[in-house]
Amino acid sequence: MQDRSNVLHDRKIAILATDGFDESQLFSPKKALEDAGAEVVIVSLKEGEIKAWKEDHWGRSINVDMTVNNSTSEEFDALVIPGGVMNPDSLLHDKKAVEFVKDFLNEGKTIASICHGTKVLIESGMAKGRILTTWPSLKKDLISSGAKWKDDEVVVHKGIISSRCPDDNPIFNKKMIEGFSISPRGRKTPLH
Repeated sequence: MQDRSNVLHDRKIAILATDGFDESQLFSPKKALEDAGAEVVIVSLKEGEIKAWKEDHWGRSINVDMTVNNSTSEEFDALVIPGGVMNPDSLLHDKKAVEFVKDFLNEGKTIASICHGTKVLIESGMAKGRILTTWPSLKKDLISSGAKWKDDEVVVHKGIISSRCPDDNPIFNKKMIEGFSISPRGRKTPLH
């Protein structure tokens, strides 16, 4: 098996999240990215801490490194959007957060989105023309946005790595690291 301990040593990855992110969908990819050598930056709507939702109660908190108002996609090599029902619902109502996501894809940078995180991709208009997976209850929303829905653990298509749910975290993390490592730092990932 290939050693992944330093494959992302020159990458700076943003995780866009706010209160109500699914605990496993932020902490699992974050650990995988850090284990692969990436610098991981938590970007949120507010300063301070944001709190996870874990099944039926509030979970762990994490410190915010930057707010979306004080950051740009140009500062990062790739983006992760964790799910959880509350997290993307808050993000998609914030114009700056939606533009932040859109800018990554317009710059040819890869986005990894899991579960309900795809709602932000739908709101940004960037799901159109792509093949994605997501939590099954969002299938109609995805199709209505002009995307094709595929029921796989992970789908990689046109600059987006998407996954369905926390059960898919291991394969999602593997594909995310592969996707984020395919090009040298600063080079844009082709959309086609």
